[in-house]
Amino acid sequence: MKQKTFVLAPDSFKESLTAKEVCKAMESGIKKVFSDAKFVHVPMADGGEGTTQSLVDATDGKLHTCEVMGPLGTKVMANFGILGDKTTAVIEMASASGIQLVPKENRNPLITTTYGTGELILACIKHGVKKIILGIGGSATNDGGAGMAQALGIKFYDNNNQLLGKGGGVLDKLAKIDVSEVSPLLNGVEFIIASDVTNPLCGEKGASRVFGPQKGATPEMVRQLDQNLQHYASVIKSQLGKDVSTIPGAGAAGGLGAGLMAFTNSKMEKGINIVIRYSDLKNKLKGADFCFTGEGGIDFQTKFGKTPFGVAQVAKAQQVPVIALAGTIGRNIEELYPEGIDTIFGIIPSASTIEELLNNGFQNIERTSENIARLIKITQT
Repeated sequence: MKQKTFVLAPDSFKESLTAKEVCKAMESGIKKVFSDAKFVHVPMADGGEGTTQSLVDATDGKLHTCEVMGPLGTKVMANFGILGDKTTAVIEMASASGIQLVPKENRNPLITTTYGTGELILACIKHGVKKIILGIGGSATNDGGAGMAQALGIKFYDNNNQLLGKGGGVLDKLAKIDVSEVSPLLNGVEFIIASDVTNPLCGEKGASRVFGPQKGATPEMVRQLDQNLQHYASVIKSQLGKDVSTIPGAGAAGGLGAGLMAFTNSKMEKGINIVIRYSDLKNKLKGADFCFTGEGGIDFQTKFGKTPFGVAQVAKAQQVPVIALAGTIGRNIEELYPEGIDTIFGIIPSASTIEELLNNGFQNIERTSENIARLIKITQT
């Protein structure tokens, strides 16, 4: 029997294992059956949590940590990655401005700021990068990216020529935008915004109405924030000549999408497509016998841009069979089979507590991968 090549391209199993650790668990299980197999690890993500770690791991890059302003103005430690090419950085805005940094009782999108995300951008640029991949999910903010812009040197003034404070609650007072002191380090830097959100900045499907309540906004706050973002967009249009109010995705991360498009050289792209490209998944799949993927939960929604779907699309084009592992299997997974996922296996061995399942993730993935490998072996002997 010829030597088998297994490409292992999973997402993280959140709160249990990183994507890189999942790769190791898969290999450990398969190796018990195919001891001489070749393994190619391609840790994946879809632009959300874990994207920085996955791209750093997949490209032999380096993870950096620095102190920045958190969403409530207090200091937090946040991460960014420099990829193996040393010219590309990756940031998850949630690392600096995420909702997980704000206790539920303190959530107030009138005052939360993306300033720390701007500080992360500056930290990346100081490493000489020319491209920044910026994942913008999981925010605690609704400031239209104004805080991020303030950190980059852009000044916002009211009618009395006083500098605005931070947070979405003050944007109704915006009268003047001064970009003359923006950091020169931004020159020539390209931003790729990783987001699957298509919401516009304002209106019924805008940032405030759709995402504001989960960030602590009352109905009155939602109305105020939406009006403030409309005013913010109108000032950007009149003074900078950029209309960000209706661009799909501008409402992502409380309007950070709009801020990035207004103040940086940026374009928006689906997160999974970015990770596929920068991890070089397509080339790594060439000649493979099997591709293993997976994440913590798989259901019919996986086909709307989640990691296993993206991996399967690339593998399907090269006629590589795709096997997916999941912590939980939800409704209507049969919708995934025509999309390139050939089979899906749950990893849970028996009724267990959530804590036990999270702690035993490695063993459960290892065991399931071994059993799948045994099935492969008996079908090919």
